[in-house]
Amino acid sequence: MRPRHKQLRHTLIALALTTATAHATTVIDNANGYTLNAKGDVIQFASLAFDDTGRILAVGTAADVAAKAPQAKHVDMAGRTVLPGLIDAHGHVFGLGEMLTQLDLSTTTSLPLALAAIGDYARGNARAAWVRGRGWNQENWKLGRFPTARELDGVVADRPVWLERVDGHAGWANGRALALAGITDQTPDPVGGKIVRDAAGHATGVLVDAAQAMIQKVLPQPTEQEARTMLDRALGTMASVGLTSAHDAGIGIAQDRLYRDYADHGKLTARIYAMIGGTGADFDQLAQNGPLNTYGHDMYALRAVKLYADGALGSRGAALLAPYTDDPHSHGLLFHSNGEIDAMIAKAMKKGYQVNVHAIGDAGNRQILDTFAKEIPANRGQALRHRIEHAQVVTLADIPRFKRIGIIPSMQPTHATSDKNMAEQRIGPERIKGAYAWRTFLAQGSRIACGSDFPVEAPNPFFGIHAAVTRQDANGNPIAGWYPEQEMSLKEALRCFTLDAAYAGHQEQTQGSLEAGKYADFIVIDRDLFKISPYDIHKIGVLETWVGGRQVYRKVQ
Repeated sequence: MRPRHKQLRHTLIALALTTATAHATTVIDNANGYTLNAKGDVIQFASLAFDDTGRILAVGTAADVAAKAPQAKHVDMAGRTVLPGLIDAHGHVFGLGEMLTQLDLSTTTSLPLALAAIGDYARGNARAAWVRGRGWNQENWKLGRFPTARELDGVVADRPVWLERVDGHAGWANGRALALAGITDQTPDPVGGKIVRDAAGHATGVLVDAAQAMIQKVLPQPTEQEARTMLDRALGTMASVGLTSAHDAGIGIAQDRLYRDYADHGKLTARIYAMIGGTGADFDQLAQNGPLNTYGHDMYALRAVKLYADGALGSRGAALLAPYTDDPHSHGLLFHSNGEIDAMIAKAMKKGYQVNVHAIGDAGNRQILDTFAKEIPANRGQALRHRIEHAQVVTLADIPRFKRIGIIPSMQPTHATSDKNMAEQRIGPERIKGAYAWRTFLAQGSRIACGSDFPVEAPNPFFGIHAAVTRQDANGNPIAGWYPEQEMSLKEALRCFTLDAAYAGHQEQTQGSLEAGKYADFIVIDRDLFKISPYDIHKIGVLETWVGGRQVYRKVQ
């Protein structure tokens, strides 16, 4: 057969297959369904039909959908509430999986309770070469200082211990871990990092931001089987809380390989929009063929880069224009000079990648806004939808620049309710006006992509929707909401976890709402989001999660 005729035959076969499969195979019936349309309006529906490729063919009343799907199998929702699958625009999937396999200190309320938990965990994992964990927060312990290696040595002295702070921007080591890393009182602070020292200049055991790399270099790397276990655990947890998609904020070659393998074998139960961590050697290898816009039936994409401007507020690593209110000798840490960050962003843009930069302090945000203002026009990057991740403390004068330059603020509502116990202490009553300022961003027309930054925060998106709407924590504090003038409406909060999160990943044509042509990514929940009290949103439970018309989670009754 001549090549042209062969190509035509393949095209006709493909068209025939498309026509053959463009019939509804499944109808979801008797649903109390809600979705958003392209304008962001809430639309109710009773039924939706999708084909065996997982694409939605019809949404609407039972009669209308049934007429378009005469041969379909029907699944009765029994009046339960159905929503579009929720999207976390900023998480760390392998970090979540790692935390699920290690010691979790996030619920400890005092240093003695944390030390007791560490000792119990070490005794229960006597064969582990290192004692690993995450989640401690000295602010919750009302300690007034960081913990020390000497305190850790009192419960575990026979093995190295490394415990990451809740935000991942500081770590706590014991004496064995410090010795293995070669850290002494004379070790200088690295660029972009800090070795916390006492009044006499002795290293205390806490390492901030880039200083953590000294420990990370001597940590044993997970085996492939351990990495698979982490991914399995993370995906299972994500499905159980209604996440049908997540933007993984910083991966390398090993994680990319595993994601592709899972996509190839139908093992991804959430769509992954991944960001390459940095513009170094991993980027050079992964970017050889340019951005991967879609892979594995739209289950995986690798078309963004994750960079860092500064650290975190809780560990005083966030870079501020003026000193910390509660530490007048510190401005925090910018990780890179202006020239260095310019070069990194330009390198990624030239390759066609969306650039997403972690910036928490007002100095970090300004540095990145300045760089974007230069590099976007210079590299014709206007269409790439660049983002600032967190956009947490921004001067009021800089907030309009997000809209003007075309930068998406990628924000995490539960950061506000977790940080309210220390944020104003760190930055004072004036700077707080531009912090966690969701309403200010929305009022100027910015699209906010919402996430959780899991495992820094819990991955449950209903915790984020609750925080966005109430500005309260799960205990209802403060009663009037923390700076309630910055709260979102329920519709806005749902949108930032669906349509606008999808937009931030160039995926609004395939996910984010339940409309014909998009994937049947939806969840079934145990109460009506639009009829319950806003203060009860965090109590919502997920009964079922479907991705591409496939049920990937069902709560055991």
